Amino acid sequence: MRILIAPDKFKGSLSAREVAENIKAGFRRVLPEATIDMVPIADGGEGTAEAIAHALGGSWLKCQARGPLGCKIELRYAYIESKKLAVMEMSEAAGLRGLTSGVRDPSRTNTFGVGEMLLDATGLGARQVIVGLGGSVTNDGGFGMARALGFRFFANQIELTNGPAELIGLTKISRPEDSHLPRICAAADVRNPLLGERGATRVFGPQKGAIPEQIAILEQALTKLADVVARDLGCEFRSTPGAGAAGGLGFGLMSFCDAELRSGFDVVAEIVQLERKVSQADIVVTGEGRLDGQTVEGKTPAGVAQIARKHGKPICAIVGEVDRKTDYSQLFDAIYELARPPVSEAEAIKLAAELLRERAQEAALFFRDSKPGTAETN
Repeated sequence: MRILIAPDKFKGSLSAREVAENIKAGFRRVLPEATIDMVPIADGGEGTAEAIAHALGGSWLKCQARGPLGCKIELRYAYIESKKLAVMEMSEAAGLRGLTSGVRDPSRTNTFGVGEMLLDATGLGARQVIVGLGGSVTNDGGFGMARALGFRFFANQIELTNGPAELIGLTKISRPEDSHLPRICAAADVRNPLLGERGATRVFGPQKGAIPEQIAILEQALTKLADVVARDLGCEFRSTPGAGAAGGLGFGLMSFCDAELRSGFDVVAEIVQLERKVSQADIVVTGEGRLDGQTVEGKTPAGVAQIARKHGKPICAIVGEVDRKTDYSQLFDAIYELARPPVSEAEAIKLAAELLRERAQEAALFFRDSKPGTAETN
């Protein structure tokens, strides 16, 4: 029997590799003779650079850049010399790690440091850059990143250099005189557009600390940004699925960097040759910290399940917790949840490694003793 373990991270608890190793240990208790392959996966969120660097043999580079509130921080990205490929996560520069005060305020936070990372990789001679778009604390549509790359934004004669809220007054964008960036792929983990009820601000703004008054202001600001980009730069991406990823950075990368926007899961799956490995497996196991409505929008477990279904392979998911408002029966033969009574969510996070091994053991028994059919949640 050949088992493929292809999970994402459990955010705030274990990396994708640590998750895979613990699931493997649980399966090994029940199926000691099985051949078990581990392929840690990501979908454009945190862990994307690690998954790609591990698959391609990349090294880690450090650079200095501005954090989301302008403080200098040290960050890292992966570099694969043989391919002249840089793989970075926008959250390194514009995620929680850069909020030294811990205060979330998306009317002030910006993506300037992402532009600095892009310039650093360009200076190294990178010909391609993959930017993972998960884990942001920003909602600036790429305004900060564009300024780092030399774009200038004006409200009449006044140059705008602060947070995204001031984009409400935007009247003009000027391009840099000389800009030579590598080919950029924006790897998105969601399919939300820039604006509207499913847009960056209204869906993700509250998670980043935006109060209702700020949400209204930020929606107006991004609308004005999209209008002036269409007029001055001649491109229109506000409705593109994924444009709203990372507070609109998907939109910004397409508009200011001529980036290709792709599903982050597809990018990683292609690089690690996931489909070939699924086709060779007898059983597929995936997982992430939480299964919910966002899962079916392009997150790792859904992507792995769709490939498994294509090849007729039985598949289960081992997850931290499950939102039962969504039907997962078309994706998985069985679902195993860490946070189930009497285990609370807090306890599940603390005991994640141990619980993963236990749930993996249960999954191994399920596949050993029964014929997979309809989804079961345990």
